Amino acid sequence: GTKLSGPKLCPNNGVQFTGGGAIPLEAQRLGLEAHASDLNPVAVLINKAMIEIPPKFAGRPPVNPESRGRVLGAKQWKGAAGLAEDVRYYGRWMREEAERRIGHLYPKVRVTEEMAAERPDLERYAGRELTVIAWLWARTVHSPNPAFAEVEVPLVSNFMLSTKKGKEAWVEPIVKGRDYRFEVHVGPPPDVEAARRGTKIGRGATFRCVMSEVPISGDYIKSEGRAKRMGARLMAIVLEGDRSRVYVPPLVPHEAAARGARAAWRPEGDLVGKCRDQLPLYGYETFADLFTERQLAALTALSDLVGEARAKAHQDAISVEREREREREREDSRPLRDGGFGPVAYAEALSIYLAFAVDKGANYWSSLCAWHQSLAKLVSTFGRQALPMVWDYTEANPFSGQSGNFLLGIEQAGKAIETMPGTGLASARQSNASDYLRDNRIASLDPPYYDNIAYADLSDFFYVWLRRSLHGIFPDLFSTLAVPKAEELVASPHRHDDRKQAEDFFLSGMSQVMSRLADHTHRSFPVTIYYAFKQAEVKSAVGTVSTGWETFLDAVIRSGFEVTGTWPVRTEYTGNLKKTVAALASSIVLVCRQRPADARPASWGEFRKALQSDLPPAVVELQKAGTAPVDLAQAAIGPGMAVFTRWDGVFDQDGEKISVGQALALINEILDRTLAEQEGDFDADTRWALAWFTEYHFDENDYGIAETLSKAKNTSVEGLVEAGILQSREGRVRLLRPEELPEDWDPWTDRRLTVWEMVHHLVRVLEGEGEIAAGRLLRRIGGSGETARALAHLLYGICDRQKRPGEAHLYNSLVISWPELTRIAQEDRGERQALF
Repeated sequence: GTKLSGPKLCPNNGVQFTGGGAIPLEAQRLGLEAHASDLNPVAVLINKAMIEIPPKFAGRPPVNPESRGRVLGAKQWKGAAGLAEDVRYYGRWMREEAERRIGHLYPKVRVTEEMAAERPDLERYAGRELTVIAWLWARTVHSPNPAFAEVEVPLVSNFMLSTKKGKEAWVEPIVKGRDYRFEVHVGPPPDVEAARRGTKIGRGATFRCVMSEVPISGDYIKSEGRAKRMGARLMAIVLEGDRSRVYVPPLVPHEAAARGARAAWRPEGDLVGKCRDQLPLYGYETFADLFTERQLAALTALSDLVGEARAKAHQDAISVEREREREREREDSRPLRDGGFGPVAYAEALSIYLAFAVDKGANYWSSLCAWHQSLAKLVSTFGRQALPMVWDYTEANPFSGQSGNFLLGIEQAGKAIETMPGTGLASARQSNASDYLRDNRIASLDPPYYDNIAYADLSDFFYVWLRRSLHGIFPDLFSTLAVPKAEELVASPHRHDDRKQAEDFFLSGMSQVMSRLADHTHRSFPVTIYYAFKQAEVKSAVGTVSTGWETFLDAVIRSGFEVTGTWPVRTEYTGNLKKTVAALASSIVLVCRQRPADARPASWGEFRKALQSDLPPAVVELQKAGTAPVDLAQAAIGPGMAVFTRWDGVFDQDGEKISVGQALALINEILDRTLAEQEGDFDADTRWALAWFTEYHFDENDYGIAETLSKAKNTSVEGLVEAGILQSREGRVRLLRPEELPEDWDPWTDRRLTVWEMVHHLVRVLEGEGEIAAGRLLRRIGGSGETARALAHLLYGICDRQKRPGEAHLYNSLVISWPELTRIAQEDRGERQALF
């Protein structure tokens, strides 16, 4: 897909693969014409909703009868605020009508005196009806133990409901005879680790039977799933309390309401590509399989209501049209797809945003949603760009006022519309990237990320519901049962015979696009390429390389571009991603120009010498600029390739041309050496802790090993204990975790201050108390802060290489927050100086 944007009176336009549409939107905000194209119909629709529709209806007052009753002129509705108001009104109508039709499937909970007698925390709610926020279910299989073969035992990854200090709650399975029940307790469990494990034993899909404690293997669970013998059992219910969550055990009427639901429609289509990674192993083959029957009933009802709301808004818009004094003789009756702007087109435009809210609901109403124990809220289906198996899943209530309710999607749509520029010429259409290219363009592009994200595969999850709601409005856009995939420029092996063919397809397509850019872009301006790509590094004969980056950069260089700069730009929203995933926080913008015609070739030695000179200071500047550790290896490719591409080829002593892969391996090698050299700035205790952490992390090991290492690092085990970073008892030692460190720690009074302490106290405070408290602690740390940030970078690298994403997240988050912590520290210092 392509994004084009350019000033109305200037021949220069910008080109980018459309996707989510950020670049054409910002081009429009700057007063440029914006033209977007993509092969993916979901992306095209998003772009229409952002850049094409708001300007068409800008300045119009809302048509709903509630707003028309107010004395408000058109001038008071700036931009598309009137459209936003109608989205909210008809969205609320949809919610009320849906609750009238299917509300019986989502009953409330009456807290009885009997319930309160056993739970003092429920006394204040006795006699009251509370709205359910979510139902928490455990998937089940028949016990593999023949003695309990008739019992469907739970597969639970975590029995904790809330881990927030002072508000702990957890589930306990109580076995009685030949059955079991779930009880909910408040307060810390007697064995926290056991509660956190649920019924899991070890890694992967391996559990234990609550009836007999025998192991349940992953192969057994998969066979049960494929035989359609996997079930579900209600484990707990989360209620809306007085500014708090209330947890109660399963109630028979609630489980019966869920099991009694029947959906009038089911989405068609099998899971394909990236969507098939795990789920079909357990018998989930179609998109309909990803939803409970009650969720399908809710989504179907709300999809139907999109059309009804459209008809209702159309009649209201006709009434408004007749009330207005118009110069034309008759109203415009053309549909939106034909350029209409009258009541028909307006109602159709409105329904697009309502359909988006339903699609948002699909993300929160599938059986792949989890419960976040520390935040006490729902985790949506796409915590990351994949569809992983979720064992104890969460079923949200669309009619609550909390996480996962339908009106959240409506309100988000309304806010988004209000922030759109709502001015200028813009269009979005479904077509290939090359169709818009003309001479003398200024190009900015965000290309596909090799094999990292198969957007077309994953888009089907949303496409099936959009198609149901909007097929009549855009029949051409929704002409296929699933998102078109064959032409998507990604290296997906499942679409080719093997990985080599997939790589060749990507390289050929990307080379063609880059060559066309080189031919048509304006010579006076650079091409900027956004690349938010992270792929696991692989070892090859030439060193550590990344196939995705190698293939992409090869296409860039083949087209005649050289890299002249690198801009890390914070573009990636990670708030909704699972915190244990080391996702990129930034896009790395490569600034490229056409290589001068007189560029000369260089030797391997010349390249290596230049890289050793230019890359280390560039890495330091990237760190100072706040580049997150998760992004640093990607960001360093820019200045490294700037050295490599300044020549017309780099050749070894045998006259063979050096490949991009060989250049990347050397860049990674020098980057690792640069980071390792920063260790020299650390104190002896920190160097010991870093070496220990590299081998054992926070795990225990023998005192003798620690003592031997301490002599090599010029410290002692006793000194490390005194420093407050190590626990030593009964011949075993281990590093203290951040949450185990003392809350009253003060760097000003610490007699044996270490950089290791600084980092982990900052992590502790940031995770537990937020940025303001962490910024104030950074102020007290003072000038050693930069050394602490360097250590956080190193620790992230260790965790990332050793596949420890949970710990990697802690250090990555600290570095990402560093600019804000620094600002808070400086403001706090200024305020204190003013006081004295």
